[in-house]
Amino acid sequence: MISIIIPVYNQGQKLIRALAAINRQSYQDYEVIIVNDGSHDQVEMIFAHYYQTLSGSQKYLFINQSNQGAPAARNRGFKEARGDYLFFHDADAVLNDDALEKLRQALVDNPEASYAYPSFYWGRKLFKVGPFDPEKLRLGPYIHTMALIKRSDFPQTGWDEQIQKFQDWDLWLTMLEGNHRGIWIPEVLFKVSPGGTISFWMPASFYKLLPFLPVVKKYQAAKKIIKTKHGLYTKTQKASD
Repeated sequence: MISIIIPVYNQGQKLIRALAAINRQSYQDYEVIIVNDGSHDQVEMIFAHYYQTLSGSQKYLFINQSNQGAPAARNRGFKEARGDYLFFHDADAVLNDDALEKLRQALVDNPEASYAYPSFYWGRKLFKVGPFDPEKLRLGPYIHTMALIKRSDFPQTGWDEQIQKFQDWDLWLTMLEGNHRGIWIPEVLFKVSPGGTISFWMPASFYKLLPFLPVVKKYQAAKKIIKTKHGLYTKTQKASD
């Protein structure tokens, strides 16, 4: 069974679109755990109305918690998960109807892999992502949070709740340090709606050409936190810092 864990913060209407896509999946052996991270948009009421329209609604668990951030919400969902596979699903994303089936089959066909990840759209922007490459992963984030993970290979420590940015990069680096690697599915299997509170993207040129912008400074500071945690700085880089 796949445990689908969805942290949500003030995205009630987007959550319903995400759940509708999950309900259409060709692979139906799943449970859905929704963790409301202190929302103010009546997300519980919105979900309750949707829940009444479902058949097989025993698959769903809705949890309320005070606002603690996405990593804490994901960890809370993980504690309740019963599946052999974990899928941390952003509330502002919509899956293709065959996404779970293809992700699971990739892991069945590649038993050496610990997680499977696809290409995706962020609005109109296509992220092809590319094959798993440890060196590329050490250089920067390129694998999205929404990968199907073998529960047996998921870190016992879960998501680092102190990390506010690059949470996905931090997780994949942690798994790499445990010799757990991914497998890429060269297909687009989901789409993320821009404007969410969890998913955010700017063109790479912004970071190179506009280093003085506050958002770029925050980006570089967050990147430094991850590199320091995982020992990714060279001696030359440490000296220059």
